[in-house]
Amino acid sequence: MVRDPLTRRFKHLRRRLEGRHGILAIGSFGLIVSLSSVIWLSSSDVALTQSHHQPSLLELLDQVTSGTPKQLDDASNRMRPDPPESTAWRSPLTRQCKGIDDQIRKRLVKLKSSFKQQREQIAIDPSNYGKRYSVNPWKDSIDPMPRMVVLHETANSLTSAINTFKTPHPNDHDQVSYHTLIGMNGRVVDVVDPLHRAYGAGYSAFLGEWAVTNPEFMGSVNNFALHLSLETPPDGYIGGRHHSGYTEQQYDALALVLEDWMETFRIPSEAITTHQHVDLGGERGDPRSFNWKKLQVRMAALKRLC
Repeated sequence: MVRDPLTRRFKHLRRRLEGRHGILAIGSFGLIVSLSSVIWLSSSDVALTQSHHQPSLLELLDQVTSGTPKQLDDASNRMRPDPPESTAWRSPLTRQCKGIDDQIRKRLVKLKSSFKQQREQIAIDPSNYGKRYSVNPWKDSIDPMPRMVVLHETANSLTSAINTFKTPHPNDHDQVSYHTLIGMNGRVVDVVDPLHRAYGAGYSAFLGEWAVTNPEFMGSVNNFALHLSLETPPDGYIGGRHHSGYTEQQYDALALVLEDWMETFRIPSEAITTHQHVDLGGERGDPRSFNWKKLQVRMAALKRLC
């Protein structure tokens, strides 16, 4: 979850950037990521509020944009992968301005009043997430702005997923995380700051776009995606293409999380997709048994489809 001061600061800068492009936009995003990092670390000994030193804009930008991360070194001699083919995505979420379910609207409004306070934040191992990059291995500028949402499922219990994320994974192939998880009872757990990169989808692309951030791997959507996972019901633990589906509480919480991200990052409903769709390996089928109609009525009630 983007904490309130950061959210307001982000929206203010986003408005100021309206109509601007290029280096200014990338630099401003770097500032936001840096501010996010400072706030995210506020629970540790390096909280900004405990220091009298206020970093300058140049210092904040330098923390994110200067230098080249180690995993991007020595990429000049490596062949660039060909860009992925563009696969069409027609969102099941359609425009809806009328026919709003008033009962659902009232329920969501009531839930929204205390939603931010009820969201939990759990720290996970740093090996399972990273920062968003503004350059690729060949030092070309890439856009790290979160601009799409990928829906997943845990394939096991919520507790199991959280324990996996807390476990160190030094091997890049084992690293995994989502930004937010939603339990079957509607419990919302934030584990990766939205301004950081969660490792939710490996070999993946959306509408022909990916970002290569490590020359050892093909590209993925992780550098510009937000990842949200729904807890799988017990009858889905054993695999299969279907299970009993997700609870009403999960769909309510999902709608409110999506509304928050759509507002903060100006993500359109058309950019909410699934792991199954972005996966280029053809191995992912989640979230199984997802009911887009249930999300449709909720997003319409929140006036996000009009």
